[in-house]
Parts: sequence; C-alpha cells; structure tokens
Amino acid sequence: MTTNNKLLLIQSELKAPKNQTNAFGKYKYRSCEDILEAVKPLLLKHDCTLTLTDEVKGIEGQLFIETTAVFDNHIEKFMPNPIIVKAQAGIDMEQKGMNMSQRYGASSSYARKYALNGLFLIDDTKDADATNTHGKEETKPVKAKLTATTLKSMVEAIQQGKGEAVKKRMGDYEIDQSQMSVLNLAFKNHV
Repeated sequence: MTTNNKLLLIQSELKAPKNQTNAFGKYKYRSCEDILEAVKPLLLKHDCTLTLTDEVKGIEGQLFIETTAVFDNHIEKFMPNPIIVKAQAGIDMEQKGMNMSQRYGASSSYARKYALNGLFLIDDTKDADATNTHGKEETKPVKAKLTATTLKSMVEAIQQGKGEAVKKRMGDYEIDQSQMSVLNLAFKNHV
C-alpha cells in the first residue's frame, strides 16, 4: 500500500477530540499533544512513521518557528515517498509572564499543531485560538455592514410578517442611522 493510501486511511480513522478547555475564553480546543496521542496507535497499526522538526527562522527581524511534519510508510523502503507538511508560528518576544524558552516552546506547539492539522486534515475553524487573548484586552468581533440588498430583503421579510426573524438577524450587522430608520418604519407599518 502506498504512502498516500496509508495517509488517507489514517486521516479517515483519526479522532482527535477537543479535550482542553481555555478558562479565559470558555472554549474547548485540541493541543498538539492531543493530536499526537490520537495518531500514534494509527501509525503503529498502519506501519508508518511521523517525525516533527522545528527550525527557528526570521524575516525582517520577526522570528518564527517553522515545523516540518514528515509522514512516511515503512513498506516503501526502496522507493521512499514521504509526505511533508510545514507550518509556521511567530515568536512573541514581548509576551509577559513567559521566559525565553517558554516563548519558543509556545510557538513550537502552535507550529506543530498546525502542521499536524494540515497533514491529517483536522479542521480547527471552530477553535477559538484566534480569540485567545491570554490576558490582553478583548476585542469585539467586527460586524458586516448592512448592504442595500440585505436591507431590502429585511424590509420585504417584515412586510411578509417575519419581523421576529429580522430582529434576530439585525444583531449580525453594522446598521447605520438611515438604515435603522428604514427598518423602524417597516416595523411600524407592518406590526
């Protein structure tokens, strides 16, 4: 069986649940260690290896860790065909409360996690890593601006008696004063 086929099997069998909890952001996430713990038995089962290596790099004075994940099949010893995935994570030299080795270690963990995500097709879009402020000031999500087309469809929905649904959707948009006037008038005329 080829390296690609074995990787496909492992990708389909891998279950790496989000076992960690971020107390600050109140969300669940998976760590690099969680992924490795879940994939090791599958590597053994399918006679494959996975190696992770880190390299410190810099571009224009910004240091980052680049992780290389190499997936290989033991069967193809004479014609190796490893699959290689790379990922990077910046090193925050200003991170308070961390010493230098912790800063590098945190960046390594992130780079390794995202290299593994890419290799094993783990979708982390629902992870809230991007909203993890680690004690920094929390920012509010940016709302989409209400377009003329969406405003028109909201007014039509109000006219069709679907005002409650429109009220729920209004919180998803940045609505200027003139648009709010149009919506208020529609609600007033079709209550």
